Amino acid sequence: MSARKAAMVTYRCCWLVFVALVLAGLFAEPLVPFGLTFVPAGAAILIGLLMGRRSAEDLAKDRPAVEVGPPVTGRWTAVNSPADKVPSHGTHGYGQTYAIDIVAEPEEGGRPPFRWLWPVARPNRDFPAFDAPLVAVADGTVVHASDGQRDHLSRNSGPALAYLMLVEASVRDMTGAHRIVGNHVVLDLGDGTYAAYAHVRNGSLQVKAGDTVREGQVLARCGNSGNSTEPHVHFQLMDHPDLDVARGIPFTWRGVGVPANGEAFTAEGTVGTG
Repeated sequence: MSARKAAMVTYRCCWLVFVALVLAGLFAEPLVPFGLTFVPAGAAILIGLLMGRRSAEDLAKDRPAVEVGPPVTGRWTAVNSPADKVPSHGTHGYGQTYAIDIVAEPEEGGRPPFRWLWPVARPNRDFPAFDAPLVAVADGTVVHASDGQRDHLSRNSGPALAYLMLVEASVRDMTGAHRIVGNHVVLDLGDGTYAAYAHVRNGSLQVKAGDTVREGQVLARCGNSGNSTEPHVHFQLMDHPDLDVARGIPFTWRGVGVPANGEAFTAEGTVGTG
């Protein structure tokens, strides 16, 4: 086990110990003095901060951007883009340094807006990204493929977003990277480069681990599983298939580049089945 992997396992164990101590103090005889209850939480926070940081010198050593095809076709808009800031998602953890989120907006007003109060949640069918095909960005081999987690309702309202950030995200983080990314596909593109697609739709996989795929081949469908506010595509390149130890790699999409936050783009291409 690598040092990074061991640190992530320790991180989650510390949070679980903290939760167990809190519950024991609430419903039974405290297992340790009150002050010691927060030691595991402090250790977890410290590990999380260290794992989520990279120095400017370290970032300068990153590989140049790898050109691949877009993971979708049609009209989309970028959010949380590395064109605007690095790390794009506020952390280097889980290989997200250069990750990007994209939402489908085939026409003006076609995507439900964020609401502060009502409706609290929307069904996934209200979002044009839901069930959109996800395609291989290059020829490669499937390393991981999972689609057993459910697609939850949207979290694009004030109350739902607060629940996601304060409760749901913490629980997912404690239970492993697979609960953060939800259903996902990881491709080995060769030369130490791996492509990850997160928040895949439940039951939509068209490939399995070990399959060889061709660029443009449909892998699965866009969903709303994992730590997600609405149906969207989370895409990233990384240097390892294990999200706990992976470091992000810059990307550029052929014919598109790296769209900035709020920038709409159209990905051309023919969707194939391999």
